[in-house]
Amino acid sequence: MAHVRRRMWIEVALAATSVVLLIITAAWHDWIEAVFGIDPDGGNGALEWAIVVVLAVSAVTLPLMARSEWRRARAGGSTLGT
Repeated sequence: MAHVRRRMWIEVALAATSVVLLIITAAWHDWIEAVFGIDPDGGNGALEWAIVVVLAVSAVTLPLMARSEWRRARAGGSTLGT
């Protein structure tokens, strides 16, 4: 296995977290109100949809970044500790 930087694993973990939160937010819009006990958007759902958009972008971008790290490591351009 190629030596990959810790950064790739962080990107993979954040991508997985983004996907899970994306699914939760898309399926259960009121989780923010239930978990935190606040209603920042006054009940209209705008905040939840903004979060869905941000999480969707993260769920696409972070795996691409991790893939770039993986390819860099496989090409032999590893730099340790960065």
